[in-house]
Amino acid sequence: MKFRGKIIDVACLNHFTRVITTISKLTKMCVLRLTPQNLFFVLSGKVANGGVSMWCELSQENFFDEFQMEGVSPEDNEICLEVTPENLSRALKTVQNAKAVKVKLTKKHCPCLTIAAELPTLSSVSRVVTHDVPVEVIPRRLWHEFKEPSMPDFDVSIYLPPLKTMKNVIDRMKNLSNFLVVEANLNGEMNLKIDTDLVSVSTHFKDLGNPPWGDEASQQGGPSQSRDPDTMAQTRVDIRKLQQFLVGQQVNPSKAMCNIVHERVVHLILLHEDVSLQYFIPAVA
Repeated sequence: MKFRGKIIDVACLNHFTRVITTISKLTKMCVLRLTPQNLFFVLSGKVANGGVSMWCELSQENFFDEFQMEGVSPEDNEICLEVTPENLSRALKTVQNAKAVKVKLTKKHCPCLTIAAELPTLSSVSRVVTHDVPVEVIPRRLWHEFKEPSMPDFDVSIYLPPLKTMKNVIDRMKNLSNFLVVEANLNGEMNLKIDTDLVSVSTHFKDLGNPPWGDEASQQGGPSQSRDPDTMAQTRVDIRKLQQFLVGQQVNPSKAMCNIVHERVVHLILLHEDVSLQYFIPAVA
């Protein structure tokens, strides 16, 4: 197994760091899947994660000027590593003004992702800063746990309101309840509601629009065309998990969507030109 990559463009480095920082706010540990074309950051929806799962996909050519890898075998040309995104984020944040950053899979006291940055200097002597981020190699027999999640057979899909607005609303609601009901319909309307013995609060958004999944959507996991546009689909979730998603978000997406499987799951999707981030929050009773 071999992997080495090099980032020279400062804008690419900053963007890559923002993506890693976003992931570090969502999970303490995740799996980094490397393939010749892509990098994937994966969190599988185990009970230990509170049932939350995540799938973040990056096209390597949009970030790396050089990218070379050899997987475990020619047939299985992938590498799977368990990483702590916070450590990766910290290392990258210290090298933001570097002339070039190299990322390499190395074997020190344990397997590591070694980040070596050539920093600007006033003298002719170059300065190189190196960070070793420990990782754990995931054996081939466990790879099946880290495949792309299938699109849920959702009842409603809707564009999200501005994420900053949504975050401000949820920050206030979090002080009143641990649980939040997310509901939406095919008329571009969305409500965020809490209901306790002491208080009921609801925030309404309208004219958000619904993604055009097309007529064949119901076959591809999209909403059924026969659904009444005014009927709400809703799911009750842990408010902290939704807040965590909004607090950590640094991807600045061009599109943000929410798919709701009635009383089962909220599926959030952020799309940027070269990044897609999916986050699944299961329902709570």
